[in-house]
Amino acid sequence: MSYAESGEPVADRERPRGDPARPVTISYIAETAGVSIPTVSKVINGRSGVSSDTRARVEALINEYGYRRSNRSNIMELVFDELEDMWGIEIIRGVERVARRQRVGVVLTEFGPRGDAVGYPNDDTLARRPACVVTVAQLSQEQREQLRARGIPFVVFDPTTELPDDVPFVGATNWSGGRSATRHLIELGHRGIAMISGPDEVLCCRARLDGYRSALDAAGLPVDADLVVRTDLTMEDGRVAALDLLNRPERPTAIFACNDLQALGVYQAARALGLRIPADLSVVGFDDLPVAALVDPPLTTVHQPLTEMAAAATELALALGRGEETPRTGLELATTLTIRQSTAPPPGD
Repeated sequence: MSYAESGEPVADRERPRGDPARPVTISYIAETAGVSIPTVSKVINGRSGVSSDTRARVEALINEYGYRRSNRSNIMELVFDELEDMWGIEIIRGVERVARRQRVGVVLTEFGPRGDAVGYPNDDTLARRPACVVTVAQLSQEQREQLRARGIPFVVFDPTTELPDDVPFVGATNWSGGRSATRHLIELGHRGIAMISGPDEVLCCRARLDGYRSALDAAGLPVDADLVVRTDLTMEDGRVAALDLLNRPERPTAIFACNDLQALGVYQAARALGLRIPADLSVVGFDDLPVAALVDPPLTTVHQPLTEMAAAATELALALGRGEETPRTGLELATTLTIRQSTAPPPGD
């Protein structure tokens, strides 16, 4: 016996019709009718968008072969590597907003501090058979194929690496966000603008760094490699990187951090050195976490619409779970610059 993408047994083409011991699947019905799986799903669920002839043909096959709907649960799964900061809370808020409206339960899966995703999808996930998965954790190709083999659709949230064209995702306009942050500092009169970037292998960090470089280039300013420090996306790493930059003989007058946590580390370093923000040093972050408006002074940052991104990813995943055809598999939501009190013209201007 062979298996369809849903993981259910698919009857051989010559099997006895109506044999209850060997149930057919949507895949088998679609192949026999010469239509797509989403089309069969629409017929089964009584949705529009199918011609009368096609609907009649599919319904006849369903009746002939005695197709029975699978017992997929009315839950979805949200997958994290590690849920350790406010960034994850914003994502959960967006997922819950859509799931509650569509009356779908949410199961939260966390791999833990070691990022031990080797066993995913595990027996628990397969037994639950969620309607769909939104994964913040960056799954391997093998893991994605395992979900597909079980007929569990998924959407990648904010991918950190390049994905194949057929992998659905929701991200943000990181390049334009990096460019707008840097352009804001240039327009204030800054010329010595440093950037604390993230790991090179992380796609969004590379995009934000490229946006920074693009803004400098467009303004006719040199891109000084010595003013770029690559480090992890934590407050402590931001603090250490900022101390390195601010202890130089010609210290920068502004720092663009790759995320808000790094920017908070810049605040710590500046205060340790007796520098005032923004009188002595302007700081821009990225994400616009709730804490950005609460620090002193409130942080100028690029607003990444995390809650809206999570909501969009959930809408897309649930639509795929219903077998609906979607206009595109990739979606990037716009970033915007939120100007607060951490930026000002450089000293002496």
